[in-house]
Amino acid sequence: MQIFSTFEHSVFIEMAVSTLEKKGIKKESIFVVPLDNQTEERKVFDNLHRSDGTSFVDIGVALATAFSVIGASIGFELAWGPIYWGLIGAAIGFLIGFGIRIFTEIILKKRRRLLKGFHSEIIVIVDCEESEAEMIENILFSHYALGVAKIKVQK
Repeated sequence: MQIFSTFEHSVFIEMAVSTLEKKGIKKESIFVVPLDNQTEERKVFDNLHRSDGTSFVDIGVALATAFSVIGASIGFELAWGPIYWGLIGAAIGFLIGFGIRIFTEIILKKRRRLLKGFHSEIIVIVDCEESEAEMIENILFSHYALGVAKIKVQK
């Protein structure tokens, strides 16, 4: 039987492995694999198949509404009238809001991601007998495994 578990990158992995070794699991039966970090820069704009749930138009639409009301109000006094100045105000407000959102996503959130230093997960694979599976699963969960899966291996 094989038991797969995932851990965050922490000291609890070493503690789990040493506990398994103390319980009689051979060192050759324990396999620890770190996952690679993403090397390419994250994409700012979404596409049809991937979305991060961040909207770029929310601030732009709010500012477009505010600027169009202001532009239409001032437009009664100006030469082109309230409709044109309302549309001009809406376009300017949307562009300012869109620019603010792009700035926060590209500059500010990139700094936060670099400061946080996100590490990838680690996979622990244990080959064992079916009678040891429950004990190993309890040990892994007690050392803060994110998830555990058991697979029967046909020999």
